[in-house]
Amino acid sequence: MLNNSPTMEDLDGGMASEVEREEEESVTHLLRDRFRLCTISIAEAEAKQCGMEVSQPIITCISDLAFKFAEQLSKDLELFAQHAGRKSVNMEDVILSAHRNDHLTTLLRSFCNDLKAREPNLERKRKKNSRKEGRAAQGLLRTPDT
Repeated sequence: MLNNSPTMEDLDGGMASEVEREEEESVTHLLRDRFRLCTISIAEAEAKQCGMEVSQPIITCISDLAFKFAEQLSKDLELFAQHAGRKSVNMEDVILSAHRNDHLTTLLRSFCNDLKAREPNLERKRKKNSRKEGRAAQGLLRTPDT
């Protein structure tokens, strides 16, 4: 007779994944609430600056749409980085995500170039280190003539 009842290990694993899921949901709700507060304050400030009034349901709708857009953008960026074989997102991933909006792509490229111009030493250090590592790797691959 087969025993199909869950073992203690199954229960522990299930509980651990349940706890992780609840923690993730809690973090998501916290982020959504903070994001909502920020977008509401930005919308109210912009409306005030333009001398307009925006109803609360409209501001809430804008906030929710912005959060959903940010969630989708983060998923896209993660996939772009994974496709490139990286574990972290870089500026090129962000620029790629804006490929449907030429104006935004131009602004992002300009911003990226400005950042690179401000920090030229950072790239030089990386290049020097990679050259040293490359030379060391070449030295390891050489076999002495005997």
